[in-house]
Amino acid sequence: MSFKYERFEAWRRAIAFADQMFALADTLPQRYQFSLGEQLRRAALSVPTNLAEGSGRGQLNEKRYFYRVAKGSIYEVVSLLVIINRREHLPDETYQMYYQEANEIAAMISGAINSPN
Repeated sequence: MSFKYERFEAWRRAIAFADQMFALADTLPQRYQFSLGEQLRRAALSVPTNLAEGSGRGQLNEKRYFYRVAKGSIYEVVSLLVIINRREHLPDETYQMYYQEANEIAAMISGAINSPN
């Protein structure tokens, strides 16, 4: 038996992305662990958890609410990545790779928000 969200491509990619963000947060210097590191972990974790919760909701407006929260969280992750990159704790090439993945996940979530079911 599997949960509906496990077949949701945006959820699967968000899980992998969150894992990457946790790994990145773990590399940050101690002085950034609480501010940037913990915030990055929480925002990245919010994406797949809200997608999962939304997929379990029966009402379309409830589902869309959780998907919108997930989309907001992916935007939060990108903002944190910008700061981490500017503080020179993330190479430009890696930043661009993460940015692209976040952009694609956000587009998938937008598709789910706009879906009629």
